Amino acid sequence: MQGGRGSGRSSTGTVRLWGRHAVEAALTNPNRSAKKLWGTREAIQEMLDAHDAELPSSLPVEYAQAADLGRLVTRDAPHQGLVLECSPLDDVALDDVLDQGDGRTLVILDQVTDPHNVGAILRSCAAFDVAAVITQDRHAPPESGTLAKAASGALEVVPWVRVVNLSRALESISEAGYWRIGLDGDGKAVFPSALPTGPVALVLGAEGEGLRHNVAQHCDSIARLPIASAIESLNVSNAAAIALYAVATRAEGED
Repeated sequence: MQGGRGSGRSSTGTVRLWGRHAVEAALTNPNRSAKKLWGTREAIQEMLDAHDAELPSSLPVEYAQAADLGRLVTRDAPHQGLVLECSPLDDVALDDVLDQGDGRTLVILDQVTDPHNVGAILRSCAAFDVAAVITQDRHAPPESGTLAKAASGALEVVPWVRVVNLSRALESISEAGYWRIGLDGDGKAVFPSALPTGPVALVLGAEGEGLRHNVAQHCDSIARLPIASAIESLNVSNAAAIALYAVATRAEGED
């Protein structure tokens, strides 16, 4: 595991993925190098039939029983009969995302470390055509099978940028013309009424801790979701999905 590189995913060597959607997406991603596939005969055949495809002749394949596959993954992981060993994805630079993003929404995560949450957020980002997810490399989970399973294939399609300093990244995002909205339960503005026109960067913090002070200081506004007082807060992945839907429907209204 490698940190401090400024961008890209903090994985080196190989990554082991499991679950049908994660494995299918990795195998069909031209930017991913597959090393070896394990699977039950049924699961592999179903995957190939669904895509009317064949596996590359250069890819080693080992057929195995479901119980044997369970020994290749984390305990009780839902592998669905498929396990893939592959190289980590290449680094993604923030400048490239800002140059090529066409003003599409950005999602910035401040110390969200649970791979299930980050994976679920990536899935929502894929659904709403987000330009990239941006995290700080020292306070985010590495690329992993658990994260990829939660992302359900979105890890392969949503650029994930890791930066050394999140506050400096927010400055660059502002200079690129984005309005930075921090989501926090104590925000004075109410989301989505806080949404401006133009490109938006949503900034979300970890559950409990919320946004760090310096990160919040680099937001143009801090807003809260209008939830009932019966519940203190939403899971960060749920909050991201709701906010992204609001941004998407705002864009439709402007059209």
